[in-house]
Amino acid sequence: MSEPERIADQLRRAFNGDAWSGPSLQQTLVDITAAQAAAYPWPGVHTIGELVRHLTTWTVTVAQRVEAREHTAMTRDDWPSFPVVADEAAWLRARQELHEAHEQLVAITEALPASELDTVIGDARQRDDGSGVSIYVLLHGVIQHYLYHAGQIALLRKFV
Repeated sequence: MSEPERIADQLRRAFNGDAWSGPSLQQTLVDITAAQAAAYPWPGVHTIGELVRHLTTWTVTVAQRVEAREHTAMTRDDWPSFPVVADEAAWLRARQELHEAHEQLVAITEALPASELDTVIGDARQRDDGSGVSIYVLLHGVIQHYLYHAGQIALLRKFV
């Protein structure tokens, strides 16, 4: 198995597989309703729906940057809103968009030549916007991002 294939495997595990750290991102979303996804259990805390939309933004952004092999501007808001009164169709659409973005990133990762993993995306002095790091670090960052927010969602679902 090539290194990009191993990374794709880890992306799958973190997203909907057998993550070593605990439940995958998709496992934390099972049985969450639109009302739960839109609920604010505490002031200043993002909703589950907002977290899902944020994850989609970054998954799409990383896929674009890896595919282009350069820093590309974000085409979505970092923290897109989620309807305060969400219906099940909006919640399903948000989860589907995340799933599609994930599948696109996995396909791009699997097609990536291993020799390109050290390619630096953007100016090496920038870091606050996901630039200035290698493709390898970006892809592992998505894995970490999935699991970080899965932990937040797991906590939130206990209170919504």
